[in-house]
Amino acid sequence: MRLYAHKMSTTSRPILMFCQEQDVKFELMVIDLASGEHKQENFRQINPNGMVPVLDDGGFVLTESSAILKYLAEKYASPTYPTELKSRARINEIMDWFNTQFYREIAYHVAYPQVFPNQARESPEENQSIINWGLERTISLLEVLDGGWHMLANNDPYLTGVDITIADYLGAELLACGDLIRVNWSRYPNVEHWLTAMKARPAWADGHELIDSYAASLAEKRFLTIE
Repeated sequence: MRLYAHKMSTTSRPILMFCQEQDVKFELMVIDLASGEHKQENFRQINPNGMVPVLDDGGFVLTESSAILKYLAEKYASPTYPTELKSRARINEIMDWFNTQFYREIAYHVAYPQVFPNQARESPEENQSIINWGLERTISLLEVLDGGWHMLANNDPYLTGVDITIADYLGAELLACGDLIRVNWSRYPNVEHWLTAMKARPAWADGHELIDSYAASLAEKRFLTIE
């Protein structure tokens, strides 16, 4: 089983963290994002989208982080993806919420246009407009998350209660891209409580060494953020 990924990739890190903590063995194929290896023809033959992560399990190829997590958890009968119908449906719902709503706003409309030049819009005015829109939506979504919409309602350490699920692996990594622009999580105490629990897990530090170093290199840069 091969995993094409890179630790600088926000959507690769949930899988790397899950596999480390759940003792899932794989061959890591590091794709050099900085050189644009993911956009080259050789890699596009594996994933025409030109993105990581990609899982190749004996010729069965998956190209979406959420789907890869569900597949691996199912394949290895991980307790992080319980089989009880409603519990699984809740996990699926939360993962969809992070993947289709929250990540789009905090990453592609707020953080990435400010820290990655290739994600910035052509004009400063357009970039500013996108960031302002994203900040408004991100704040609204954080209020939903902090308010306990199915999640974080009882001061539990994880999204669905006292036990970690694949929703935590995915959601926390997508949320933490806000660290690049120094989001003040203390404005959202339930969110901060959950993120602190995830950052305390054994695989977090190893998976974040590169991205934390990159964030440190931005220490002198000013951002539009949530203060």
